[in-house]
Amino acid sequence: MSKQVNEAELVSHVATKTKVDPEKIRIVLKHEQAYMNSAKADAKGDVDVDFDDLVDYVMGKADVKLDEITVEKILDVEMEYLIKKGVAGYID
Repeated sequence: MSKQVNEAELVSHVATKTKVDPEKIRIVLKHEQAYMNSAKADAKGDVDVDFDDLVDYVMGKADVKLDEITVEKILDVEMEYLIKKGVAGYID
């Protein structure tokens, strides 16, 4: 994860909000991180990620045993958490 994010706290928060097994959440977040690491940052260091592309990428991984709606929900709750912590935001 990014700066100042406690992974255990994040996973616990997502699990509470989504009722998904924490191990399955960790798998989704692992693949999301791999996707983000391969994304190109702009001049300001911001990474613009297409949510649908990210979901497709995660869903394409063999160890992801969740439906698409659940993966989207995990990623949405994670983004809300990261915005609340001041680590992420939306690009206008």
